[in-house]
Amino acid sequence: MSNTQSLQHIAIIPDGNRRWAVQQGMKPEEGHLVGFEKTRGIIQSALENNIYALSFWGSSVNNLTKRSMSEVKNLYFGFKKYFTELLEDGSLDTYNVRVQVLGKWEEMFPADLKRVIRKLIDKTQHYSDHQLTFFLGYNGDEEMVQAVQRIVDSGETAVTPDLIKQNLYTKDLPPVDLLIRTGGEPHNSVGFMMWDTANSQYYFTDLCYPDFTVQEFDKAIEEYERRERRAGK
Repeated sequence: MSNTQSLQHIAIIPDGNRRWAVQQGMKPEEGHLVGFEKTRGIIQSALENNIYALSFWGSSVNNLTKRSMSEVKNLYFGFKKYFTELLEDGSLDTYNVRVQVLGKWEEMFPADLKRVIRKLIDKTQHYSDHQLTFFLGYNGDEEMVQAVQRIVDSGETAVTPDLIKQNLYTKDLPPVDLLIRTGGEPHNSVGFMMWDTANSQYYFTDLCYPDFTVQEFDKAIEEYERRERRAGK
């Protein structure tokens, strides 16, 4: 796969972990652990192909508040295991990757998991060649409401697109060029990155995330490159 300069930012909604697990005769929460392993290869492919920003939606607020305690604990276990391994992954240093974690994770996650996440953020905070972002405890509609409230509280009366962007969680990220959603449900959810995906190309696949291979990731990028983008013309 060849990279294109116009493709800077890919965001992924990795849907279908639980459904995949049930289809395999596994417990629903076990699908998340398989999904974490799948993420490793996708990140490596993006880095090798010089994608500047790669973002993953790891959990919404509803995922953490409306699912069973057992499943949420397993999700926390998976996050801790994955982020601990990411801390030790030399590719972050090799490719100069800054890691961000956005959302309400500091309010919602257990202390041991938060410590690992903070270590990862601190370790990579000065890296600048690539951005790797995880959205945890994140709802897009809440992000937008908070941004509007910050603008109101600041006393600003001239609202501009730049002002809105600077008050979003994603103020340091470029707009999303390509949004990939797995799992066979072709829609957005609770306004995921609603401001940053205003002009995105969407790629939907029926594959549940554990079946979404690096080859399928490359296929999504190749389709993006073939599409004609008129930008209103």
